[in-house]
Amino acid sequence: MIKTSASAKIILFGEHAVVYGQPAIAVPVSDLRAYVSVERARNDLKIFSLNKGELVKVTRKNAHPLAVTARLTLEKIGYHTLPGLTLKLKSDIPMGSGLGSGAAVSTAIARALCAALNKSLPLEELNAVVYEVEKLHHGTPSGIDNTVIVYEQPVYFVRGKPLETFSIGKPFTLLVGDTGIHSSTKITVADVRILYDSDPARITPIFERIGEIVRQARAAIETGNIEALGPLMNENHALLRDLTVSSVPLDTVCQAALEAGALGAKLSGGGRGGNMLALVTEETAPTVSEALLKRGAVRVIQTAVQFTESRL
Repeated sequence: MIKTSASAKIILFGEHAVVYGQPAIAVPVSDLRAYVSVERARNDLKIFSLNKGELVKVTRKNAHPLAVTARLTLEKIGYHTLPGLTLKLKSDIPMGSGLGSGAAVSTAIARALCAALNKSLPLEELNAVVYEVEKLHHGTPSGIDNTVIVYEQPVYFVRGKPLETFSIGKPFTLLVGDTGIHSSTKITVADVRILYDSDPARITPIFERIGEIVRQARAAIETGNIEALGPLMNENHALLRDLTVSSVPLDTVCQAALEAGALGAKLSGGGRGGNMLALVTEETAPTVSEALLKRGAVRVIQTAVQFTESRL
């Protein structure tokens, strides 16, 4: 049986300041994935979502994102008929949590079709397919999710400029702590805008310092100076707190991580809920994970950030 997968992603540095022209870095969460298995069928191309209990039949006109993913992939590989296949989709990535669930699902489906039909699709072309489907989910996506997930490498992003992937000098381990608190990124972004408009002289230096932190973090990742990331994470979190997008629960779990031995900790994404990150070693990961769960995280995911070859 053919099986393929694709990783989740998370923002490592630069959230909110990225709206104001500063860079941001997103990284793959390789231990949290969407999976697709393929079975031969007599006729019809179908995708069955085990998470939703939903069966999607791929036709020429079906506008469902799963069907669109399949059609675009077949077009890219020059396959002009709908093959008799059943794709079974199972994702461990929570939806609507800033972890790139939609892009991961699309990537895993495209990879499964290529494998089943003995076709290859260059990563650049696969990325283009997934980006088109992302438009169905998000309207005008930045391209971060699909690029991080397809290449399974860190992405350096500046608004209005082409996305850049970059190398990892040395693998490092992150804990992703989910606060279980839902928060609207749209609202937090709007609140930061109000803050900026009310006092640009005070807020602009915050954005600029976050941008400098992102640039320093990229250099540290590329050179393998992982220890330098910890203080940068702590400072980035403090600046996000100044922008009013942290919260007591986020501050609590970040402080718990540091007290338990994490090298650094910060919120990730929109803030006021959602996820936080802790930079750990293999030795400190269990203790930090336990501390996060005791202090309010509803679950903790451990992931290694490292270069991963294409899983086509």
